[in-house]
Amino acid sequence: MARVVIFGNSGSGKSTLATRMAKESALAHLDLDTLAWEPVSPPVRRPVAQSCESIKHFMNNNKNWIIEGCYSDLLAFAMEGATKVIYLCLPIEHCVENAKSRPWEPHKYESKEAQDANLDMLIHWIRQYENRNDTFSKTPHEQLFSRFSGQKVRCISNDQIV
Repeated sequence: MARVVIFGNSGSGKSTLATRMAKESALAHLDLDTLAWEPVSPPVRRPVAQSCESIKHFMNNNKNWIIEGCYSDLLAFAMEGATKVIYLCLPIEHCVENAKSRPWEPHKYESKEAQDANLDMLIHWIRQYENRNDTFSKTPHEQLFSRFSGQKVRCISNDQIV
């Protein structure tokens, strides 16, 4: 049984790795961005309990899965059922470069142009990763990784991402 959780900073390669692993190993794939936010503008977080219900539904309906995201509050819930975690702890500038070269994410943006319009904001967000004190930041990610008692991998460069 394969139940994998991937997490890290924005731009660390979570979606790319999860998509590749899902295809290679026939894993159901859940990107937490798709359920963490209400479909309104400006964006508003869904209540954590509601998002956790969606995660629970996904995990109960798929024997083998991969869940990826940066939300430590949601990741903690998902990790209860995980057999492996992968923490993409890349240097900030690697994440920035990855963000600049990311392909269009149609499940998040209506066009590549709309995605690119948010690039400056995303780069600013990525650069704050080590200094922020929120559910998306490095400190809670480190805590999640250290608490997980199963198989775990920490990747610190793009070359290490398996």
